[in-house]
Amino acid sequence: MTDIHRTIDAVWKLESARIIAGLMRIVRDVGLAEELAQDALVAALEQWPAEGVPDNPGAWLTAIAKRRAVDHVRRARLHERKAEAYAREHDQPPEPERDDVLRLMFISCHPVLSTESRVALTLRVVGGLTTREIARAFLVTEPVVAGRIAAAKRALAEAGVPFALPEAGELAGRLSSVLEVVYLIFNEGYSATSGDDLIRPALCLEALRLGRMLAELAPGQAEVHGLVALMEIQSSRAAARTGPDGEPIQLHDQNRGRWDQLLIRRGFTALLRAREIGGTPGPYVLQAAIAVCHAQARTAEETDWVQIAALYDALARLMPTPIVRLNRAVAVGQARGPQAGLDLVDALRGDPALRDYHLLPGVRGDLLLRLGREPEARAEFERAAALTGNAAESAFLRRRAERIAVPEAVAVTLGESVRAFLGREDLGAETLRSYGQTLGRLSLALGERVPLASVTGEQVALACTTQWGGTAAGTWNRHLSAIRSFAAWASADDLTAGLARRAEARTRAAEPIGAGELDRLWARADLPLRERTLWRLLHESAAGIRAVLSLNIEDLDLDDRRARSGSAWVTWRAATAGLLETLVAGRSQGPVFLTDRRPGPARMPAAADRCPDTGRGRLSYERAEYLFKQATTDLDPTGRGYTLHRLKPR
Repeated sequence: MTDIHRTIDAVWKLESARIIAGLMRIVRDVGLAEELAQDALVAALEQWPAEGVPDNPGAWLTAIAKRRAVDHVRRARLHERKAEAYAREHDQPPEPERDDVLRLMFISCHPVLSTESRVALTLRVVGGLTTREIARAFLVTEPVVAGRIAAAKRALAEAGVPFALPEAGELAGRLSSVLEVVYLIFNEGYSATSGDDLIRPALCLEALRLGRMLAELAPGQAEVHGLVALMEIQSSRAAARTGPDGEPIQLHDQNRGRWDQLLIRRGFTALLRAREIGGTPGPYVLQAAIAVCHAQARTAEETDWVQIAALYDALARLMPTPIVRLNRAVAVGQARGPQAGLDLVDALRGDPALRDYHLLPGVRGDLLLRLGREPEARAEFERAAALTGNAAESAFLRRRAERIAVPEAVAVTLGESVRAFLGREDLGAETLRSYGQTLGRLSLALGERVPLASVTGEQVALACTTQWGGTAAGTWNRHLSAIRSFAAWASADDLTAGLARRAEARTRAAEPIGAGELDRLWARADLPLRERTLWRLLHESAAGIRAVLSLNIEDLDLDDRRARSGSAWVTWRAATAGLLETLVAGRSQGPVFLTDRRPGPARMPAAADRCPDTGRGRLSYERAEYLFKQATTDLDPTGRGYTLHRLKPR
């Protein structure tokens, strides 16, 4: 990248939000406003290398973009006087942009959007990041990010979201949505949920930039300053959080001399601003106060855990989420002893929201270790390592487990038994995949290394209720059948003693989706290639969903438009043929339909379900069903979205 292109990139990140916000005044459509701003960016890329960077590059971009907006208004044949008014506005000094950018932030974080769409759109139109940068930050593909952004723009347009600040009555709720998005971006950078690195500094910096911008735009909101304070202080520890090889260093083991004192002072200042504003402390102000307690302690031993526990008590009363309650258990365990903390953690073990959260067994392992219960602690650390999708964190947790000396296991473990059961030759491919999903999830919940003989029916019942308690009767019964088959094979029938089948309602098969609705679906330009191909194939072939998802590239006969699935053939027509060729181009083997991202080391699928070229796994039935429901909510009169079964032709 040349110096001039670096300059353009920096100017764009600084000015894009103001430009798009200003254009929203004219066109009242966030998608169109971004397109017009991008036109101005293209003009800069074409002209600045030859003519040099203008004295005021932001004003130059704004002028070009507004000119394009005026042209668009005229081309749209709006009232001539309205167009002239916009043209006169362009020739006048620009109005203050402060409220416009704030309006843009509220729109990009509007509650009508999903969390994923809010994050992607905010980073795009407010943060000025490219689709590629967002995809790289979250370890997903560019088409996935582009689809989220396009879906967000479409949802805003269809909902008729106005370019206006929220009314006083809804300001708190809407501001909470904005703060949630900013903090979610920060957390993904601070403790990456997947990938090889523990920290993604670019995301932390971007969240801090957005938070500081928001604090300037809304200086009278205490929670905004609280969030900024929290992010500043947490960012101050970045250099001390990892070792030479990228391994995590826990807070109490960190070299506090490496903490960034400038960021700490900025955090203290932001929290003081929040307190000066007054009012009842909100969740971000309370979390910032907890961060201040850690920052004020010169050593880990000087940490005021009693004060931190009291702050967590207040936070849990205000926001009793499972994660807040888990963090409170950590503080209580330090302030009042490990048994008090363990009692609180054990009360959370049946919460479905924490079923895949690796910090639950991680915290439990810490407390058990302090209580001298080493074998149980080791099992918890191993379970935490299996649950996390982050390679650095998984390796760290495994090392913690390995450092705990326990008597060598003689009894057969749950994991060994499950692998032996699934290794039988009498299981068909579809049964093997279904059983593998259920028993793999059960092993994660209970721990692979726990002796099978020590597993109780009560533990299995709790794990099943946590994992699948809220599912439909058919899904619950399918998982129960898998566990019963395993228990019978292992001569451990008591494992399912506390579980019962659920009555399944007999319902008439839903009608296939109508031709008009299908035409609307196929006409969408923002559908990712994978989804478009899968849905077309299901519609044209009338084959079973699991049969289609089980297809491998080596099964395909693209010339004859068919593929072998078990003992049957899946066939398709021209629309699918072209899509399939594009989808599998450059790949010679492995699953046809792949996940969005590579799995973490602890969740590596079997070789048969993994692409050797990309490392990504096979798309699951559950994920495919979810994506289709999300995409068809606007087609379904009930608003719930259609199931894949309804793609079968009439």
